[in-house]
Amino acid sequence: MENTERRYYQCLYDIAVALNSAHVPEAIINRIAEEVAKATGAKSCSLMLLSPDRKQLLHTAAYGLSRWYVRKGPVSADRSISEALEGKPVAVLDATEDERVQYREQAKKEGIASILSVPMVLRQAVIGVVRVYTGEPRHFTMDDIYFVGAVANLGAIALENARLYDAVRRDYASFRQEMLEWRAALGSEWIAGESVVPEEE
Repeated sequence: MENTERRYYQCLYDIAVALNSAHVPEAIINRIAEEVAKATGAKSCSLMLLSPDRKQLLHTAAYGLSRWYVRKGPVSADRSISEALEGKPVAVLDATEDERVQYREQAKKEGIASILSVPMVLRQAVIGVVRVYTGEPRHFTMDDIYFVGAVANLGAIALENARLYDAVRRDYASFRQEMLEWRAALGSEWIAGESVVPEEE
């Protein structure tokens, strides 16, 4: 097995283990961006989610990108490598010249040469993209595309877990508050967590 394939398999395994064991899904999302950048030998990586109106891509996690670049401006779903949002992986050889790249001047200033953009799919719906950025021009191979595609699927699961985790946490906080209010309303009929049974006459 070639070193690249071994590296990709190891990265997928590590992400799957982390996804199955971590208590904070947000940490997994950030780790995915870092692991993908390292495994592919890229400059950086980002996970971007579609906004609820599906008009913009929002940076959800990023590794190796400057804060300036992440905050460069709104990323339009229609103007920023839009084919990836149709479910197709897209490789851009020259990010500073390709018209599919919305912020070409900013990419040049950031030192980005090539971009691989792969859709994140959850239950057959595209919810965002994983983007890999290189500092040197690069022709991405099918192995690169398959690997990032597999990670994108794991990333979609991690994001769904994060949403569910947050919903459960909010529901628990609400439930706990209701319990405290209920116990307070019972007043003297509740002592140390146990109800007081009136004596028989």
